[in-house]
Amino acid sequence: MTRLRSHLSSVIAGLILCSAILAACAVGQAKAWRYTTAALPAAPATPSVDTVLVMMGKSAQDFHSLSAEVEHIKYTEVVKDTSIESGHFYVRRDEKMRIEILKQDQRTILRTGDQLYVYTPKINRVEEYDLGKNRQMVDQYVLLGFGTKVENIRKSYDIAVKNEEELDQRKTVVLELTPKSESVARQISKIQMWIDEASWLPIQQKFYETGSGDYFLFHYKNMMKNLKLGDVKFKPDWPKSVQKIKPRG
Repeated sequence: MTRLRSHLSSVIAGLILCSAILAACAVGQAKAWRYTTAALPAAPATPSVDTVLVMMGKSAQDFHSLSAEVEHIKYTEVVKDTSIESGHFYVRRDEKMRIEILKQDQRTILRTGDQLYVYTPKINRVEEYDLGKNRQMVDQYVLLGFGTKVENIRKSYDIAVKNEEELDQRKTVVLELTPKSESVARQISKIQMWIDEASWLPIQQKFYETGSGDYFLFHYKNMMKNLKLGDVKFKPDWPKSVQKIKPRG
């Protein structure tokens, strides 16, 4: 699963992060909700961990779908290199999601349940992964932010409130999560999330890779909750001539 883990530590990690919405959110009424609207009342200044988790749980109660613009930043310490790419993602609670990377190198990342596809139009190739027994490992990256059950977050991470910051002209509380699982901790030493105190959704997530100064970061903008996303958005739509490969190892 080396190639799969490599994808998880880059843009695919962003894709899989969002799948927690699918697995953990309660079924709610699907109505359009613009991210700029404060859906829930703000908590008192410097909220506690318990307060933040409770409010995040409440924000998930009517979740059905989400779309957003996403920026992915990967920093590699040894060469002091920062790479930036951007695109769109779409996610539904029925284990379907799609990321379309538009800049720099175009590709499409699609997940439908246990199936994960990475399509690269430049070389007309799609990589197909069956998450299978690795799904539990994959989902460790997901237990945060977008409607996750509070008990799952507590079970998987030690949680602390780091501070409050303004990001994108929004007041956010910064959570710091330390993985409890040894297998996860060997890859990710800690995670930081910037939680909007109006909507109680994360607008930024930062993952620190273990044993180095490397990190990858996901920044979400123009988020829209509970728009109708049809099945066609989550179907493989690459050319019939595409080269299909199933990486191993």
